[in-house]
Amino acid sequence: MPTPEHNTPQHKTGSGFGARSTAADVLTGIDLTGQLAVVTGGYSGLGLETTRALAGAGARVVVPARRLDVAAAAVSDIPGAEVDELDLGDLDSVRAFADRFLASGRGIDLMINSAGVMACPETRVGPGWEAQFATNHLGHYALVNRLRPALAESGARIVSVSSRGHQLSAIRWDDPHFTRGYDKWLAYGQAKTANALFAVQLDLLGRDAGVRAFSVHPGEINTALVRHVSEQERIAAGWVDAEGNWSLDFKTPEQGAATQVWAATSPQLTRLGGVYCEDCDIAEPAAPGAIGVASGELDADALTSGVRPHATDPEQAARLWELSAALTGVDAFAPTS
Repeated sequence: MPTPEHNTPQHKTGSGFGARSTAADVLTGIDLTGQLAVVTGGYSGLGLETTRALAGAGARVVVPARRLDVAAAAVSDIPGAEVDELDLGDLDSVRAFADRFLASGRGIDLMINSAGVMACPETRVGPGWEAQFATNHLGHYALVNRLRPALAESGARIVSVSSRGHQLSAIRWDDPHFTRGYDKWLAYGQAKTANALFAVQLDLLGRDAGVRAFSVHPGEINTALVRHVSEQERIAAGWVDAEGNWSLDFKTPEQGAATQVWAATSPQLTRLGGVYCEDCDIAEPAAPGAIGVASGELDADALTSGVRPHATDPEQAARLWELSAALTGVDAFAPTS
């Protein structure tokens, strides 16, 4: 196995792709026959486009889903796609899915953690955890750790779907579950920061086993993810006009899926990892700035391209990993594991 790079620079590589590239574009010339991918949320929105693209390139795609009937119907026309039950907000469900998968004896070549929620009303799951942090981050953390044998067997590449929304909040170490007042956008921002930091630490801990990790911002896309955002909020953020027409700056689902597919499959990223990507390339660092939330409302103009330092800081990543391990009770990538 090639020796992995120790640290990957957080700078563009000149991939040749861009914001309007599609998942099919980035897979041109790539044959995934014989490879197995796991795509959480792979039955709607960007996840469904990701499943379709990977299967189209020859991969077998496992789609864990909370709504089995909906998922089965969504992927029924995709050869090579299969569904299994998983609720990321329920650690018993995560354990059960992982146990079933490991019992199959299959390795995982690609894993894309695409499932998530955004700006939902205050919701508690498990032992009172804030739902966005629990579903977007802790559930995926536990899932990846429980699937470690299958991931290490194939030297998997793991993609954590973050967002430009990470700029809304760093990790709130004093109150990560918002027990002292809930703000849906700050909670979303924290969860997306967690997705990026997870990739930083996972790449560090997993690279000796050939496991590499990336985080990505897919772009702004009109999918079911925005279901909790009111029409008034969408207009105020500049996503739609007064007549309900979506901004031309928004990507299509095929374009939105491109960056996570590129990060999961591109030979340009061989021996690299731990970085945040956007528009089908490694992103540039963004300058620190004020968060884009004021009085509970999203200020989309405050969000910029690139990744903020708080989402790539290795000390913050290690601290988040320790917190996640304590909360979920699993740490399969620890040096003593």
